[in-house]
Amino acid sequence: MAALKKTSWIWIDGEFKPWDEAKIHVLTHALHYGTGVFEGIRAYVSDGKMYVFRLREHIERLFKSAKIYFMDIPYTIEEICRIVIGLIRVNDIREDCYIRPIVFRGYGYIGLNPLNNPIQMAIAVFPFGKYLSSGGVRCCVSSWRRIPGYSLPPQAKACGNYINSVLAKIEALKSGYDEAILLDDKGYVSEGSGENLFIVKDGKLYTPPIYSDILEGITRASIIEMASDLGYEIYERPIARAELYTCDEAFFTGTAAEITPILEIDGRKVGDGKEGPITRRVRCMFEEAVRGRLPNYIKWLTEVPI
Repeated sequence: MAALKKTSWIWIDGEFKPWDEAKIHVLTHALHYGTGVFEGIRAYVSDGKMYVFRLREHIERLFKSAKIYFMDIPYTIEEICRIVIGLIRVNDIREDCYIRPIVFRGYGYIGLNPLNNPIQMAIAVFPFGKYLSSGGVRCCVSSWRRIPGYSLPPQAKACGNYINSVLAKIEALKSGYDEAILLDDKGYVSEGSGENLFIVKDGKLYTPPIYSDILEGITRASIIEMASDLGYEIYERPIARAELYTCDEAFFTGTAAEITPILEIDGRKVGDGKEGPITRRVRCMFEEAVRGRLPNYIKWLTEVPI
């Protein structure tokens, strides 16, 4: 868990406001019913420059999530990208940071019909380091199942969806593990509490498909492309729980998690209980790419003047 590091300014509803003044009403609809959508984005400092990783793709996903919930964002994708860059600069951040845009139903009406409540938007940026241990994590398969698409659309990064993840995370921590792995309603592997998952078997990479009720991760898509560029075969297919115990390597991907090796699952070592060679190779490549050191992936980076 990462403690928040306070910065000077937050952007909310078209204005830059001091951190301590960025407030909403206690009867805000999203606070009671989860009617909000959000993104998590990272920016990295390297050689005197700062790069936001896949900024436009994250904001495009924010719009798709909002569309699912009948939320019309009152700004364009381009405007929000400019606001993000401006917010980093006005806060004079010169270290790796996290960007959290959120769109939510505001104050006005109480009840399950949200349509007359105003659409509000806020963006915060703050310094941010590792979310999970860079050396690797111990995991358990959660007793909680991943919410199925016929109940709530996992493709939307919606606030309310994450109560499912919170239960799995708490269960894992109270059981002495670092992270949870959730199965889908059919018993196949879905994802971590806030991460996508890959396993490695016989030199090939496997990751659960969209229909295993995963969030379509932007880091996941990046790793699929990078691993393919490295010459690995990647398959999106259902993964049985037992494969978690017999695979050679496993790792999480995500904006917060980045690339995190999985060392143990349900008391069983993954491989030899250390980061595997393919995981290490992919992780190192990713770390170089996000810091602008690999020309082939500069296309994913938005430079912020610092």
